[in-house]
Amino acid sequence: MIDKIQRQRFELKYRISESKALQIRQFVQTYLECDLYGQTQPNLSYRVNSLYLDSPNLKTYRDTINGDRNRFKLRLRYYNVNEGPVYFEIKRRHNKVIRKERASVQRELVDDLLNGGVPTHNHLVQKTPGQLQSLSNFIYLYNMIGASPKVQVTYLREAYERPNDNSARVTFDRNVQTCSRLKNSYGLDVRYDNPVSVFGNTVILELKFTDRFPHWMQELIQVFHLRQQSAAKYVDGIIRIKNKRLTTT
Repeated sequence: MIDKIQRQRFELKYRISESKALQIRQFVQTYLECDLYGQTQPNLSYRVNSLYLDSPNLKTYRDTINGDRNRFKLRLRYYNVNEGPVYFEIKRRHNKVIRKERASVQRELVDDLLNGGVPTHNHLVQKTPGQLQSLSNFIYLYNMIGASPKVQVTYLREAYERPNDNSARVTFDRNVQTCSRLKNSYGLDVRYDNPVSVFGNTVILELKFTDRFPHWMQELIQVFHLRQQSAAKYVDGIIRIKNKRLTTT
């Protein structure tokens, strides 16, 4: 996939019904275009898979629960279970600003990196200084907190963006599911046995912009009476998994 990541942005999240999502889709389509990967897919959506890594005491989870204004998450993201690159991503929050770093890694070299390998250009799909720096930053944080796999998250994403820049992006995420992972199990071909639904039939709408808040986004919020809410897939997924265990014991 072409990397059009918004490396620094503001992000507003909303939990909405499917019927409202379809109405908002029509509104958004007057300002943005469906991204390249969704245009030919059923319901304009493609699958996103993320493996979240955290410390033994769940540092990044607890930082989010506690509302730490300066925090980060570590995840491996990929769009195809059997082939293609794996993106090593750091998602940082500094007050209200979201900063993302990611490096595109060759799939067959993922295990080497997560089992003590030193990042080099050979690990990368795009062998640039910026990509190597992002990968090195990821591995530094990974080692610093003693991270290992915690949960796997999958969902269907419908995304809209400006064709010539990444200043504005809108996404609809549906059917968010999660399952826990065994320590040191980095395999990416995981099967979702007994997955846990994180948000049920609720659609997660995200408005993302890099600079000034677009006037049309403000209009969208007003027209559809949207109320900003938290919707953290990793954190809410862990809570759902814990609740499921409590109800089955």
